[in-house]
Amino acid sequence: MPSIAPYDFEGFVEAAAFLDGEPVFALTDGTLRFPAGGERVVEAHGGGLTVARFDASSNRLLTGGEDGRVLAVSGPERVEELASIGRKWIDTLAGGPNGVVGFSTGRKAYVRQADATLRELDLPRTVEDLAFAPKGLRLAVARYDGASLFFPATDSAPVQLEWKGAHVGARFSPDGRFLVTRMQENALHGWRLEDGKHMRMTGYPAKVKSWSWSARGRFLATSGAPAAILWPFSGKDGPMNRAPLELGTRGNSMVTAVACHPDEDMVAIGYVDGMILAVRFSDAREAVLRRGGKGAINAIAWNKTGRLLAFGSDEGDAGVVDLTG
Repeated sequence: MPSIAPYDFEGFVEAAAFLDGEPVFALTDGTLRFPAGGERVVEAHGGGLTVARFDASSNRLLTGGEDGRVLAVSGPERVEELASIGRKWIDTLAGGPNGVVGFSTGRKAYVRQADATLRELDLPRTVEDLAFAPKGLRLAVARYDGASLFFPATDSAPVQLEWKGAHVGARFSPDGRFLVTRMQENALHGWRLEDGKHMRMTGYPAKVKSWSWSARGRFLATSGAPAAILWPFSGKDGPMNRAPLELGTRGNSMVTAVACHPDEDMVAIGYVDGMILAVRFSDAREAVLRRGGKGAINAIAWNKTGRLLAFGSDEGDAGVVDLTG
């Protein structure tokens, strides 16, 4: 069994990531913890952290808080304030190509360019999530009854993608051909962007809260069931009329977090009881990375080489798994 460096933060772990190979954990109390080699604490957000998301394109952790600030963190001594909008909660965050960052509060979305230029977008409904397309400056806004596609560098009207219900998360496929949303109900919805064709992904016993694209974008792994559900996106029609893979089935123990390996067709799966498995796509072979813990796995992330896996739970127990032993 791989070795684990355990940590106990006594607080909800919102996100885990690696910055220059070093693990960092973002807690909802507003702190960032760098525990390797002696813990260093960054007091990031007064009042509490509301959202944190790793920006792989720029190798930094983006955070937002109840203090209305948006930060970019590259290390314990490298913390940059990107924006401050007063005493308004930052609801969502997204990193995009060439250092662009999107964030929102209520019905306002903001797009910050690398040169610090800030553009406001006023929306008729509350912004539930943001996502940038992998190429070009195109922004998806998840909202009630669908999603809107903006081109923030222009004044053109947004493209409206409609589907009844509350859409609370958004992600583009790595090739930019599909937009997928998580819904308040136990389902995903998607659109093939070239023609607006709908894709329904249903059958979950619980709401999907965690998702991850595989290394080559062939699968979208999701939580929300007693197994990791991986929808196929390799063909022209994506998951339409195709059955998903079901990996790591554990009876009634729900999957709460997923993270696809950065190079291999393998997924790390975290469960409600704190267990973590690594499962291979091709033959569903499983490896136990952690047998259990105090709380449900809420955050999970690989390092660049795929040899280390950071995790954190809703009870504050966390750690780094070393797959090399």
